Amino acid sequence: MNLQQLLRLPRYLGASGPPRRRWWSPSLDTISSVGSWRGQSSRSPAYWNQVVSEAEKIVGYPTSFMSLRCLLSDELSNIAMQVRKLVGTQHPLLTTARELVHDSRHNLQLRGLVVLLISKAAGPSSVNASCQNYDMVSGIYSCQRSLAEITELIHTALIVHRGIVNLNELQSSDGPLKDMQFGNKIAILSGDFLLANACNGLALLQNTKVVELLASALMDLVQGVYHENSTSAKENYITDDIGISTWKEQTFLSHGALLAKSCQAAMELAKHDAEVQDMAFRYGKHMAMSHKINSDLQPFIKEKTSDSMTFNLNSAPVVLHQEFLGRDLWIKQIREAQEKGILDYAKLQETIKAGKGVTSAIDLCRYHGNKALAALESFPPSEARSALENIVFAVTRFS
Repeated sequence: MNLQQLLRLPRYLGASGPPRRRWWSPSLDTISSVGSWRGQSSRSPAYWNQVVSEAEKIVGYPTSFMSLRCLLSDELSNIAMQVRKLVGTQHPLLTTARELVHDSRHNLQLRGLVVLLISKAAGPSSVNASCQNYDMVSGIYSCQRSLAEITELIHTALIVHRGIVNLNELQSSDGPLKDMQFGNKIAILSGDFLLANACNGLALLQNTKVVELLASALMDLVQGVYHENSTSAKENYITDDIGISTWKEQTFLSHGALLAKSCQAAMELAKHDAEVQDMAFRYGKHMAMSHKINSDLQPFIKEKTSDSMTFNLNSAPVVLHQEFLGRDLWIKQIREAQEKGILDYAKLQETIKAGKGVTSAIDLCRYHGNKALAALESFPPSEARSALENIVFAVTRFS
């Protein structure tokens, strides 16, 4: 029995949604500035899938299969057997497992794909021939492919760990306590297993600078998620009193550091100089930031939704809305959208749409997209570079 069979979960499990209380809260030509955003869509699934599929052909094979050696191991198969015991409960690990197996939006393998594309776009170093004896397939060194797999493993482990439920805030509607306790144990075990495999792979690369880069990325991730957790734990429906500059710093830690430093590490493995490494870092950073802002914008720009979408009150459009409005007026709007202590997200959503936060967030998304494209100018023209540019265009496409 393979992993997909073990984790083939009924679709009804996602109908009611997981508990909301989690230990970690649940990302060429210059891109033109935004005009009228209303009635426009962002990153249509068909267009996004086409961009990812074409990019995968360039690097040799679908990157979503890079982690199969880990995912099909006996250890994780045993964990998957335990996950099936959660079927019928409301633990969020079930939703996470289903999304890992059925990644219809091609988001999970994005980081590994970008690492492979930028490795191929840069090619071998022209000044250091020490890598010439390394195995190369489709213009990418085997060690760079291993790095892409490690990046995916770290990201997947973080997703699994984010599904840990805060047991101190459970309600009767969330189901039996023993189910949540068991689900938390499996989430911790499976996430740690993936991280252990990533660390083992890092050691096999035998490059101390790459190990240092990825270790610092892990540190950044933990620091960024810790801030998210401390904010979401307040449960007072009022965002932090922060400006967009502080938001960008915190978001880089939790969403941008891993991709940026993985891109830099890929250049280090090919013995490229500091300038090329810096350009790769810049592309990874700004592409990740643009991708995160795009995700934050989805509840505000989708034309039709089956039901009202909740959104993070510390997301980019909300932070920018608060910055334009002022703290006092923002708190007033929050309280006006509450009924008997429960926040009406649909009402607050319309209030935010009427302000400048959404249009400013679209501009910010495109600003980071432009920065990512500028970083690619130092790379020679190639199919891989064009694919990296197309990914940016897909993320910053709002029409």
